[in-house]
Amino acid sequence: MKEYDLGTERIGRLIRHFSVPCVISMLVAALYNIVDQIFIGWSSAGAYGNAATNIVYPFTVLALGIALLVGDGSAANFSLNLGRKDKDMADKAVGNGLLLLVSMSIVLCSAGFAFRPQVLRLFGANPAEELCYGYAEQYFSVICAGLPLYMIGQGLNGSIRADGSPKYAMACTLAGAIANLVLDPLFIFVFGMGVRGAAIATVIGQLLTFLMSVTYLSRSKNFHVTRKSIRADRSVIGRIISIGMASLIVQLSIVIIIGVNNNLLARYGYQTVASTGIAYGPVIPLAVVGIVMKVFGIVVSVVIGISLGGQPIIGFNMGAGNTLRVKQTVTLITRLVLAIGFACFLEFELMPSAIISLFGRNNSPEYMEYARICIRIFLGGIVLTCYIKSAAIILQSLGKSFKSTMLALLRDVIVFVPASLLLAVASHSIITMLWASVISDAVAFTVGLVFIRTEMRNLCSPSEILKSHGTKRINSCA
Repeated sequence: MKEYDLGTERIGRLIRHFSVPCVISMLVAALYNIVDQIFIGWSSAGAYGNAATNIVYPFTVLALGIALLVGDGSAANFSLNLGRKDKDMADKAVGNGLLLLVSMSIVLCSAGFAFRPQVLRLFGANPAEELCYGYAEQYFSVICAGLPLYMIGQGLNGSIRADGSPKYAMACTLAGAIANLVLDPLFIFVFGMGVRGAAIATVIGQLLTFLMSVTYLSRSKNFHVTRKSIRADRSVIGRIISIGMASLIVQLSIVIIIGVNNNLLARYGYQTVASTGIAYGPVIPLAVVGIVMKVFGIVVSVVIGISLGGQPIIGFNMGAGNTLRVKQTVTLITRLVLAIGFACFLEFELMPSAIISLFGRNNSPEYMEYARICIRIFLGGIVLTCYIKSAAIILQSLGKSFKSTMLALLRDVIVFVPASLLLAVASHSIITMLWASVISDAVAFTVGLVFIRTEMRNLCSPSEILKSHGTKRINSCA
């Protein structure tokens, strides 16, 4: 905050300062699972191991969703209070957020161990597929044990960024990812621990991120975690949950998507035949869709990282009444995410085989065929997806938690899940069901565009501009 004035510094410079480290942090967080999947794909476990990690993946996304619910809600609340110069409430936003992270992570970890068989079956595991199910059990047990480290480390990241230390926030997640990247091949190939070794490497990386994040609490710039700030305050907790709900919905929607898809893939995989005349079966689509969802997650991480990087700028200027700077920030963020979406669209449509080849060797013709189809159809609306994900974060930053939550729900739950079910049941095809993604993108994009345009018009009323910027600046908000 001392280096950059959020109320006067150039918007482009502020976006670069906050978003670049944030994008790297989000990418690193997304890479935890994708790195495991790459190394597992090249190990003896192959497609069976990748299918197993896809079964466990929704549970880790649920953990991340809860961490972001608290972390993003706490960070946004902190920024708004800092803009209002309310130091006590800013401290409480961070302190109560930490309290929630510790409590929720312990509860989720305990529930995971208590209901492990039910969780695995819920996300598509079939005990009859003994090899795949065994790998899923191994991976799940280790990952579940490390959930408190993962959730607290990720949840504190938002407050560290909002405190004016985006580079340190980036370093926290980067250190964990590098540790995972180095340890994965060591545990999988050198020690011969396979899928379990990949999970152990992941948890060690999460431990490093956790330690660095907790250490920051003693050196923060604009907040102090004390007994007073950490004491539970219902009103503060309510605001954290309300503002952060959209972040949970974004992640929870991924959980629902994967859960529904996994069960549909397992059910109709035997009924869909490749051009070779051989049915895909359950393992190939589970492995492929898991990989495609990880690739999807990488793109979304970049978009969310850029959007979250603008959150302190939007929150501060909203609190200070600088409405014109809010609109300028939103406009720049939108242009950036649309450009990223278009570049990714070209890559997915033109080079699907190159992407899928990163995740293993000696794949069957049926595997490669379904992978190419899946990437081109499922990710066909990626430009629209980028806008939708960014718009949800922007609405959250503006304090419009209801609209933000509704937009996230519309794309990933309200439209996508019923469309997937209807298409799969009607066609009995694991190819036709992929079009549900494009349908949901088109609907949610339209609604998101209306939401953002409405909020921008409300921000740019002449009375607000006159109050903050004078008569010469009115036209710039048109």
